[in-house]
Amino acid sequence: MQAPQSTVDPAEIAKFEAMAAEWWDPNGKFKPLHMLNPCRLDYITSQIAAEFDRDLTQPKPFEGVRLLDIGCGGGLLCEPMARLGAEVTGADAAAGNLPVARLHAEQTGLQIDYRHTTAEDMAAAGEQFDVVLNMEVVEHVADPQAYLTATKDLLKPGGLEICSTINRNPKSYAMAIFGAEVVMRWLPRGTHEWHKFITPDELFELLGKAGLTPVDRKGFVFNPLSWNWSISDRDLSVNYVTASVKPS
Repeated sequence: MQAPQSTVDPAEIAKFEAMAAEWWDPNGKFKPLHMLNPCRLDYITSQIAAEFDRDLTQPKPFEGVRLLDIGCGGGLLCEPMARLGAEVTGADAAAGNLPVARLHAEQTGLQIDYRHTTAEDMAAAGEQFDVVLNMEVVEHVADPQAYLTATKDLLKPGGLEICSTINRNPKSYAMAIFGAEVVMRWLPRGTHEWHKFITPDELFELLGKAGLTPVDRKGFVFNPLSWNWSISDRDLSVNYVTASVKPS
């Protein structure tokens, strides 16, 4: 049997491995993700609760939910999902991220299955999950369509995929690249490549071609005055997130 072709971009993996030790430093190179994380979690938890009829007021509302965070990095999303009761697998193609993720989970007493692997290899092995988190990854892969098809294959019928990325327009260049990398120096220069950004309509088309049914999309909007993020129904001009389901 022929091995699945990987959509991993080695140059992109090298960028994140170089920053691996800083995953849990809220003032380090991943400061933007730490700032965005509460907003991401609000969206993720509300979508999972709605799709699987879970009560978020309960101590562990996601018990029995098998969840994959593909491109998990240091585990910034894996850990809160595990605290909410989900059975969490974190996968990353950058091997350097995983010791950091495993150590932090061990220090916080959480059971998380971290793996150095790719979406394609997991799908070829027949792995399936109720939920796939695919956050800020699709703009870093070599073949977005093949990658999203692999993430679809990783879902059980009726499963939910949450996918976030960055829009492609002059505003996203000004904020996500020039602002974050040059002015604020939150990220090393070259972390993002503007031509790899994907518009919401393009992402919906890619998700549909992969065999998923897109059901929602929202913007993540940064307010430089209040210095925080919020979810917007209308403003998807820079960061945005989508929800899709795999037909039963």
